[in-house]
Amino acid sequence: MKPIYTHLAAALALTGVIAACVPPPRPAPAVQTTPAATPRPLPPPSPAPTYSSWMDAPQTSGDWTYRAQSGGGIALFGLAASEPRFTMRCDAAARSMVLTRLGGPSGATQMIVRGESQTRPLSAVSQADGAVVSRLAASDRLLDAVALSKGRFAIEVPGAAPLYLPSWAEVTRVVEDCR
Repeated sequence: MKPIYTHLAAALALTGVIAACVPPPRPAPAVQTTPAATPRPLPPPSPAPTYSSWMDAPQTSGDWTYRAQSGGGIALFGLAASEPRFTMRCDAAARSMVLTRLGGPSGATQMIVRGESQTRPLSAVSQADGAVVSRLAASDRLLDAVALSKGRFAIEVPGAAPLYLPSWAEVTRVVEDCR
């Protein structure tokens, strides 16, 4: 019986040798996860530029348009004449100039007009459509300060961005309509 044990021992040894030749199973590849990108914080907004004088501020975008009307002309300033941001209208019957800042805040009660040689706050009325309206006599010298200003004048209404408007011929023309 010895030969059976010998064959059995040889078979077991051969199985061990074969098993030793087979590499161990590879572990399953680890799933690579990319770390969640942490969003970089946005840089703080740049502060609004400040100017030593309102005359140094950039001009408000837009153009003047003049329209002759019965009872006095009107000068309109904006990106399109159909959507003005500011108007100067002559009310010849009342011998006054009506200044209207469209897109102003409700409740505004003042309009500051700045020319090269004169600055003055005017009382104003806020209308339901968002317009702020002020009226002054056609002979008021503030109109000369606006029309003859060094290239520009400013309109300020509390709570709204100031308008830096060019002193073009349309402004002078509507002022002259009222005189």
